Amino acid sequence: MLDNERQALRDKLVATRLALPDRLERAVQLQSVLRVWLTGRREDAIGAYWPIKGEFDPLPALYRWAEAVPGRRIGLPVVDKEHRTLQFHIWYPGCPMELDAFDIPKPKDTEVFQPQMLLLPCVGYGPAGLRLGYGGGFFDRCILAMKSRPVTVGLCYSNGFLPLLRPASSEPPLDALVTDDGVSWQRND
Repeated sequence: MLDNERQALRDKLVATRLALPDRLERAVQLQSVLRVWLTGRREDAIGAYWPIKGEFDPLPALYRWAEAVPGRRIGLPVVDKEHRTLQFHIWYPGCPMELDAFDIPKPKDTEVFQPQMLLLPCVGYGPAGLRLGYGGGFFDRCILAMKSRPVTVGLCYSNGFLPLLRPASSEPPLDALVTDDGVSWQRND
């Protein structure tokens, strides 16, 4: 698939997601699926994202996850637009926020940390953990730059499934995909 075709597909999927008449119900279901799935995980530091363009909001589920065991930490990305990199900073409900280079809220003056797991937004997803992101490559470059590769988990509404999606060099497969229909895919390592 050519880059312009991938971008047209992204645009179509975002528009469809924004127009979902049952998006609220899907979000409630995905919150439940994510909360249950996280109970069996050992990681205590999870990096996530601030939802934009109708994306699923993982922060309520993560807050409940963090409340359950002292010492668990949540982080949000902070983008360096000039160097096209990102790193994760601690987030908690009520922490000071400011807009980043792309006008997305980010934690202000909180500690940088290395997540053991990353929850990634998917514009769409395909078989065997393929993720269609926005195409900027920020998360992919961040993962490659980390000392220890985190577990990568895509979050998407089930209507974003693309059965014919093929891998792009800039979007490596995820370790798991979680949707409002359940765990869609998980690596068996």
